[in-house]
Amino acid sequence: MENFTDVIYNYWERFLEFAPLLALGLLILIISVFIAAWISASLNKYLGKRMDDPLLVRFISRMAKGILIVIGLFLALEIIGLGGIAAGLLASAGLSAFIIGFAFKDIAENFLAGIILSFDRPFHLNDTVCIVDYVGHVTSLDFRTTKIKTFDGKDVFIPNATILKEPLVNYTRDGLIRIEFITGIDYGDDIQRATDLIVNTLLSFDEVIKDDPPYAIVDELAASTVNLRIFFWTATNDYKKGVNLLRGHIIRTVKEALLDKGFGLPANIQELKIYKAEHPFPVKLYRENGMEQITEKPSQ
Repeated sequence: MENFTDVIYNYWERFLEFAPLLALGLLILIISVFIAAWISASLNKYLGKRMDDPLLVRFISRMAKGILIVIGLFLALEIIGLGGIAAGLLASAGLSAFIIGFAFKDIAENFLAGIILSFDRPFHLNDTVCIVDYVGHVTSLDFRTTKIKTFDGKDVFIPNATILKEPLVNYTRDGLIRIEFITGIDYGDDIQRATDLIVNTLLSFDEVIKDDPPYAIVDELAASTVNLRIFFWTATNDYKKGVNLLRGHIIRTVKEALLDKGFGLPANIQELKIYKAEHPFPVKLYRENGMEQITEKPSQ
């Protein structure tokens, strides 16, 4: 019993000797966390005033915060007297990096991809992009993923490595985009007159770029229509709503202008063939004074 009491007493004395260093180490670590947060916020504010790239500013400030916290942790270990552990961690960093990198290859790959995207990036905050069939606004760039908000309200988190490997379409990078649509006119209509009317209609819109004017070409000789493909340029400040609404408004206006000038917009003609008919085929004829049903017999 006396030996057990002596052991407890010895441990207590050692704890009392170690407690001030432990408290100082914890205090240093806590102070380091607060200093890192303050420096991160200050850096974010400072760079935010001098850079037009919020994603890069946020990424740099968060990385600086993480580095300062790690430095504070190693300093706390040194003060507590666990400098050997800190040195061992640094000495084995190469082996640890290899093991961790192998075990968490995807995480390391996405982290490095996030650093690359932060400094050499194909998009900015609120750009409208298409990544792996997802179309939406870029809302954030983190260490592992890039978040986009799709037009139907979904939050999609795409791994940064995927963005580097897959093709990416940016609809708003240079602020301009070319829109196109197709309309069909009757074979008996004057094609040149129709294209002139369509181009003049598009030029009446302020949103349509005049420096690179719209134009229309014959796209296809379809079964019942001559299809015209129309091209025009517009700004992409608001691709989600502005561009789509403008396209719909222009299509509606072009349709009304063509009809107003007497152009025909026929529907597709469908041909129905009946092979080896063995029974009469009923045909309904619509007249002004009513509907009459006539039964046609198939030809022999």
